[in-house]
Amino acid sequence: MKQTISDALEARGYTDLTPVQQAVTNPDYDGADLLVSAQTGSGKTVGFGLAIAPTLLGEGDTFAAAGAPLALIIAPTRELALQVKRELAWLYGKAGAVLASCVGGMDMRDERRALTRGAHIVVATPGRLRDHVMRGSIDLSALRAVVLDEADEMLDLGFREDLEFILGETPEERRTLLFSATVPRGIANLAKSYQRDAIRVTTLAEASQHTDIDYHAMNVAQHDVENAVINVLRYHEAPNALVFANTRAMVARMTTRLSNRGFSVVSLSGELSQAERSHALQAMRDGRARVCVATDVAARGIDLPKLDLVVHAELPTNFETLLHRSGRTGRAGRKGVSALIVPPKSRRKAERLLQMAKLTAEWQAAPSAEAVNERDAERMLADPSWSEPLTTSEEPRVQALMEQFTPEQLAAAYLRLYSMRQSAPEDLSPPDMKATKSPRREFGATVWFSVAGGRDQGAEPRRLLPMICKAGDITRDDIGAIRMDKDESYFEIRVEAEDGFLAALGDGMKIEGNRSVTRLDKAPDIASRPAPPRGKPGQGKPAYGKPAYGKPDRGDAGPARKRPESRPDSRPDTRPENRPESRPEPRPERAAASDKPRSPRPESPSSAPIDWNDTSTPKPRKPKPGDRKQRHKPDAKPATDGAVSEYKRKPAGKPSGKPVGKPGGKPAGKFAGKPKSASGEGPSKPRGKGPGAGPNKGPGKGSKPPAGKPSSKKNRARQAAAAQIKAGKGGDAKPRRKT
Repeated sequence: MKQTISDALEARGYTDLTPVQQAVTNPDYDGADLLVSAQTGSGKTVGFGLAIAPTLLGEGDTFAAAGAPLALIIAPTRELALQVKRELAWLYGKAGAVLASCVGGMDMRDERRALTRGAHIVVATPGRLRDHVMRGSIDLSALRAVVLDEADEMLDLGFREDLEFILGETPEERRTLLFSATVPRGIANLAKSYQRDAIRVTTLAEASQHTDIDYHAMNVAQHDVENAVINVLRYHEAPNALVFANTRAMVARMTTRLSNRGFSVVSLSGELSQAERSHALQAMRDGRARVCVATDVAARGIDLPKLDLVVHAELPTNFETLLHRSGRTGRAGRKGVSALIVPPKSRRKAERLLQMAKLTAEWQAAPSAEAVNERDAERMLADPSWSEPLTTSEEPRVQALMEQFTPEQLAAAYLRLYSMRQSAPEDLSPPDMKATKSPRREFGATVWFSVAGGRDQGAEPRRLLPMICKAGDITRDDIGAIRMDKDESYFEIRVEAEDGFLAALGDGMKIEGNRSVTRLDKAPDIASRPAPPRGKPGQGKPAYGKPAYGKPDRGDAGPARKRPESRPDSRPDTRPENRPESRPEPRPERAAASDKPRSPRPESPSSAPIDWNDTSTPKPRKPKPGDRKQRHKPDAKPATDGAVSEYKRKPAGKPSGKPVGKPGGKPAGKFAGKPKSASGEGPSKPRGKGPGAGPNKGPGKGSKPPAGKPSSKKNRARQAAAAQIKAGKGGDAKPRRKT
């Protein structure tokens, strides 16, 4: 062993090494890959620090200048990684080692700067380390040793892919050490893939249970689980206690319950930030908090020097987790207690976990309230304050107390003040007791009362019940039936409660200020309100409300018509041998719409184009590019007297059908309302000037007014003027505007 390492162990107070530390420092294992299985709390951190020291230091006792990392320690959680860094800091402190950490929740820029300055040993979590590798922030080419601490937990958390990526980036000549409390199949496969002829190291502690931890399995009733946790904490009064739960919701519930009972408690769960988790652990170390409620992942790697009690409020899912939980106590030679809270339905699960973990637990009942009080009395009498001499500053106060009070009063006051320092214990039910509601006793003889106000006034039993209890100073157990009528309500109370009820009401016999109460000689006779039938859907009609859905019930409509057993087939026989020889004459076909004679259309007198330069003849206004498009409705009747209708004319050469576009709505089709080209595939620009130059311009022959809404009043006036010109009646070309 290097001299600097020996000096560090001696300064730390190490006189003897633990079994796992002695096993990994065997000289025969120098330079070999190791697969070590040892329980938590057995000194694994110092063990792999001693194991890799010859590989890192070489022939010297101190490190050279820091550069690329020589060793890489990977831990599953942030707390465990920071704890490993603290342990290796004092172990390699005299050797001049520079350590850096790469864990989630910390500033990545600070970690990058620390890696740039150089470090001999890097402690990291898998996810953050992979980020640094992918960003090129860390150089793994000079690594001599890689240590995977709590390897089984890293696989359970889903870090296998990250571990394989990281190990693939390291040199092949590295030394690889795997430390795990258990060696499941996944760890064995990982060792075969990334270790070279690994030596299996098993300590004696793995074959037998941890001798420094006492296991207690406590039978409790199903509804007393939380109360049992409180009594266990009060019975042991450990300086630091750890309560485990399986979910974040249970952690929050237990934390609130213990805080309300006066315990100084903190919580650890995955939803907390790194700063909050660090503050919680520091409060436990400083003594500001005595109880920590945590989940399995959050508590992995916690090392509290005074942790003497572990309580399993909920049983773990597997025996490996049970070992990891219990391994938080009984560390470094200290004694610890691991208490399992076992309700009746979890008895077989607890036995199976203990058997698979090779643990022997003492089955007993949870501490009762009497046992906790007796333990408090023992601790009170064992307090060293009884044997300490009286100080000079205390003499005047003690003398004043003795002159003012008797010894009995002083002892009683001290006992009360001592009891106020702790929370009172809980009364526990027998373990085999089921949480059932107590059966309601027989009601017995009753007396009926009436109160003003019924259904028509909005009275309801759920509102009347608290009014009666409050005014009559009785409970709901003293009230029997409540019946509602149209203008009055009735209720019955127990005969034993009648006198107290009448005394509470007084001479006024009223509740809620103005509602009179009258005692009845007998039960009221109230006609029950008809209720709708509760048959299948469609059977019968309800007495009130909407009719039932489905087929109505026949009621008294008479017997249902029966279907005849045999009914002749009315369909014709179409088989070839049965077809008739003579076929009926075919029906005359309906004449096509195109064959019908059309009514002659009046010829337009203005077939020739209009000469816009001729001023002698009145003409319509010349269309402009900015004019609003004319939209017309289809004309139901043909225009007469040669006038052009203000509605849409059906295009010639096409059969009658639905009009193009919807009246009063948007134009139909992509190019509706726009002139189409000759091919009909899209809009086209008018050619030349004057109406009739384009397919849709002007009121000439063959024009096609756009479909859509009817034109405005002004446009209809222009169209009427144009119609008069075409008919030869003359008139003003431009309609006059109203003034």
